[in-house]
Amino acid sequence: MIVVKVTYTVNPGFVQQNMENIKSFMSDFKKMDTGIFNYVSYLCEDGRTFVHLSHYKNEHIQKQLLQVPSFLSFQKQRDDSGLEGLPEIEVMNVAASSHDFFDS
Repeated sequence: MIVVKVTYTVNPGFVQQNMENIKSFMSDFKKMDTGIFNYVSYLCEDGRTFVHLSHYKNEHIQKQLLQVPSFLSFQKQRDDSGLEGLPEIEVMNVAASSHDFFDS
């Protein structure tokens, strides 16, 4: 399993557009086999920092999701919006979970 956390802060004027872009790619993700990945986006208390937490069963599904056109558009618009610093990308390992993510 691959687990990735991405954290970034947008300018106040881009928050709403970023939310719309996230909704767009999430709509496309929901049309895929969600039994092999889990993707959640959070808006932090400051109202400008977003955290995306993704769990992928394998590298194949990760690559597939990262090539979805609406996701690529989201990334481009986000990066072109003038972020406060670079997105922070963390690859993590599950230490324990209350449920199984994917069937083996």
